[in-house]
Amino acid sequence: MGLEIIVLAAGQGTRMRSTLPKVLHPLAGKPLLHHVLGAARALDPEAIHVVIGYGADAVRTAFADAAVNWVVQREQLGTGHAVAQALPDVRGERVLVLFADVPLVTASTLAACVDAAGADGVAVVTAEMDDPHGLGRIVRDGNGQLVRIVEERDASDTERTISEINSGIMTAPTALLRELTSALGTGNEQGEFYLTDVVAIAAGRGLNVATHRVASPEEVQGINDRAQLAALERIHQQRTALTLMRAGVTILDPLRLDVRGDVEAGEDCVIDVNVVLEGRVVLGRGARIGAGCVIKDAVIGEDAIIHPHTVIDGAVIAARCEIGPFARMRPGTQLAERVKIGNFVETKKTQLGPGTKSNHFAYLGDTTTGADCNIGAGTIMCNYDGAEKHPTTLGNDVFIGSNATLVAPVELGDGAYVAAGSTVTTKVDAGALAVGRSRQRNIEGWTPPAKRKHNEPKKTKGE
Repeated sequence: MGLEIIVLAAGQGTRMRSTLPKVLHPLAGKPLLHHVLGAARALDPEAIHVVIGYGADAVRTAFADAAVNWVVQREQLGTGHAVAQALPDVRGERVLVLFADVPLVTASTLAACVDAAGADGVAVVTAEMDDPHGLGRIVRDGNGQLVRIVEERDASDTERTISEINSGIMTAPTALLRELTSALGTGNEQGEFYLTDVVAIAAGRGLNVATHRVASPEEVQGINDRAQLAALERIHQQRTALTLMRAGVTILDPLRLDVRGDVEAGEDCVIDVNVVLEGRVVLGRGARIGAGCVIKDAVIGEDAIIHPHTVIDGAVIAARCEIGPFARMRPGTQLAERVKIGNFVETKKTQLGPGTKSNHFAYLGDTTTGADCNIGAGTIMCNYDGAEKHPTTLGNDVFIGSNATLVAPVELGDGAYVAAGSTVTTKVDAGALAVGRSRQRNIEGWTPPAKRKHNEPKKTKGE
C-alpha cells in the first residue's frame, strides 16, 4: 500500500502572539514541524507533503534540506481546504493527515491509525481528556460507532460533555479523500471547510470509519499558545529523562534536565540539576555532570568529571578529565586523558596532552601542548594580533608560572620553564628557563600620594 503523508503547517498561530510562524517555535530546541516530520518519516512513506501559508518562505528556509513537497495554501480557509490543496500532488493509494502543532505524536500511534482503517476505510486518532475544553468531540451512535466529529463552538450542551476528543490525525484512501473533501461545505460558525466533516459524510454513506484511541492524551495535545508549548516541553523532557534513566543514567532531578538534541550516555553516568544538553552529546560510562552545566555538540569521556556551571561547546574531552567549576571549553578544544581544567579557564581551538593541567584563571587559544604540562594561574596565550590568529606550542613537561603572557607564534621545548610574571615572545629551548620581566626597583622613602596630600599645610583665606 503506497502511503503518503500530508502535514498541515499553514496557520499563523495568532495566540502565540509572535511574528514567527507557529510551526517554527522550538520544542526541545527544534521547531515543532521537525518533531512531526520525524514521526512521519518513521513510517517510510512514499512522499511527505507540507502545506504552508503564513511565513511560508521562513518555513521553507528553516527546512531547506528537508525532502518534502511544499504546498502553499494562499488563503487559510480551513483544514479541509488545506488538505485539498495538497491532494493533486498525491500519487499513493492512501493518505495520512498530520498537524505540525501536535509535536509529541509517535510513529507507533500513526501506524496504529493506518492499521485501524483497513484497506479501504477512514480512521482518526482520538483521546480521552479530563478537560476537553476547546477541542472537537467524538460523537458515537448507540453501538459505539463514530458518526461525526463536532467542533466545540458548533456543539450542543450535551455534546460538550463528551470527553473523547479528536486529535485531527486522519487517514483515508486517496481517491476517497479527494471525493469527500470536494463535498465539504462551510455551514459552521467559522465559515470554513472542516476536514472533520469528512467523517460524517463517510459514515452517512455507510463506509467504514474507525478510531484509534491513544493511551496517553498528551501525545496528541496541540499547541496554540506559549503556555501549552511550555507544558509540552516539560512532558517531552520528562520522557527523555525517563529514557536515559532506563539506560542506566542517574538523573538527580528529572524535572530539572533539558535535552535539546540527541544524547548518548553510558551506564552509571550522573547528571545533576539544571543541566542543559544541546545538539549531539555523547557521555562516556561513569561521566559525572555537575549542576548548571551547559554542554553542546561535545564528547565527554569515561569517568570524566565536569564540575558545576561549566560550558562545553564543540569539544572532545577524553577519559578521566576533570573540568571546572566555571570553566569554558570552546569549539576545537580536544583534551587528552587526565587533563585538569580549573575554575575560570577558557580554551579555544586547543589541544592539551595527557595529564596537563591549568587550574585557575587562564586563556588558552590556538594552543597545543604535550603531556604533563603545568599552566599557572593568570596565564594568557596572546593568539590574536588584530588581523590573524597564531599558534602556541608546548612540548612535554613544560612549566609556566603564574601571570605569564605568551605572545604567539611561540614555541616552548620539552621541560622548558617560564618564570612567573614573564612575557615570552621568542622560542624557549628544551630545559631552558625564560624570564621576561623588567628588573624590580625599590624606592626608599617613597610617600604615597594620599599621605603627601594629608601632610601638606592647609591654606588660609587670602593666600
